Amino acid sequence: MKKLGCLLFLLAIMPPSFAQQPPKREFRGTWIHTVGNKDYQNMTTEEMRQHYIDLLNKFEKAGINAVIFQIRPQADAFYITDHEPWSRFITGEQGKAPNPLWDPLEFMIEECHNRGMELHAWLNPYRVTSNDKEEICKDHLYYKKPHLFVKYGKQIYFDPGQSESREHTIKVIADVVSRYDIDAIHFDDYFYPYRVKNEEFPDEESFLKYHEADGLDKDERDDWRRNNVNILVQQLGDTIKKIKPWVKFGISPFGVWRNKSDDSTGSDSQARQTNYDDLFADVKLWVEKGWIDYNAPQLYWEIGHPLADYAPLIKWWSKNNFNEQLYIGQDVMRTINVLPQDSKDKKGESQLYEKMRMVRQDPNIHGNVWWSGYGLSQNPYGIIDSLATNYQRYPSLIPRYSHIDSIPPTPVKHLSGEIHNERVRLAWQVDSTENEMDKAFYFCIYRFEVDEPIDLDDATKIVKIVRTSHYAIPQSDKKYKYVVTALDRLQNESEASTPIIL
Repeated sequence: MKKLGCLLFLLAIMPPSFAQQPPKREFRGTWIHTVGNKDYQNMTTEEMRQHYIDLLNKFEKAGINAVIFQIRPQADAFYITDHEPWSRFITGEQGKAPNPLWDPLEFMIEECHNRGMELHAWLNPYRVTSNDKEEICKDHLYYKKPHLFVKYGKQIYFDPGQSESREHTIKVIADVVSRYDIDAIHFDDYFYPYRVKNEEFPDEESFLKYHEADGLDKDERDDWRRNNVNILVQQLGDTIKKIKPWVKFGISPFGVWRNKSDDSTGSDSQARQTNYDDLFADVKLWVEKGWIDYNAPQLYWEIGHPLADYAPLIKWWSKNNFNEQLYIGQDVMRTINVLPQDSKDKKGESQLYEKMRMVRQDPNIHGNVWWSGYGLSQNPYGIIDSLATNYQRYPSLIPRYSHIDSIPPTPVKHLSGEIHNERVRLAWQVDSTENEMDKAFYFCIYRFEVDEPIDLDDATKIVKIVRTSHYAIPQSDKKYKYVVTALDRLQNESEASTPIIL
């Protein structure tokens, strides 16, 4: 009861903009990482399925509408494929299939879609191992084409300078896009690896082989490296759209493109490594050229961080989003429990309100992605409660990707309803079409007062976003007016159905 009282007090003093004016469209994502997760190998298939169901139920409560699920942590697979071996993080041994056999990616797609959530398939393009103790299974490409791989620090990577490395990555992802009903392909911040102190990335062989063909001199290796990543990003984006035009391509880079000390157009930061200079990832260029559909920089630092202050960084990314979709990667603990430098306290201050305010008051920013999903699911300091009762209380549609498609599906028809077993049961029909881009994929249910005008821009009237053409709502003690809209795969929204009153 004391916890509930504190929560109600916080809601009472919260500025009304969050409680009364929720956004109709907002990306609300979270990452589920699989790399390094040793819990799975001790789970049965049924236990692992239930684990994911429990996670998704918590995310649904928190208003999450997109799950970014890691399916290729180390040139391996969390799905059934002939191209790469099963991930070691499923059974504890790379190449060993789960028993009984099941497909985690297929399962997650179905469970997410059933909850009105998107599923973004998250792949790492270059990493092969995380340390020097991991064994690579005998069927891995590493043994078939060893010239494509290099060891750097204690890890093994594809050499991004080898054209065959790009070709293999694109082939793997094209296979995923072709066979699975995913909503997006997602890369994180790992391109060329973060620098290892006093060690240069060992790509001399591929540089000597390819730099002249790429029109670069021997002193332009950094430009050559950036070009290698540029080619991968551009070719992959083109490949995805050729297979399924509605599948988005998003990247969540490290939170600093360049420091202002190195580039006058960079951010007011002092990051020790940056995308452009160390990871050779020119994210700003990708966004400007439209090679990716959304950008989700990892701004995991707190407001006031001495080297990478959240406040000026979010403004920098907003200024450099080139009218594309921009989501902010938020660290759960560095947001909900910010401790002063060198503090020995365990409980700090929350910056949740201020960070959400900065996101929602900036028209160039279109949502958030929470790191990590596992951390979020533990509800530290009541963050899920805060999202569920305030910031993400009402469902939200995914932001528009009008550069891909802006044509909505036809409206639903024959909306009907009945009251049965103390529930309002709604059902409706949709027109069939052969064009996948025009099909109704989700449906948005609205509820209004009987005498209230229908306003589809009012997110507080959204009851639920569903996958099926029927839904049951607990009966109220008074009558309401209901309408339903159709949403296509990119959540373009149709006109409202004819209303009914129940």
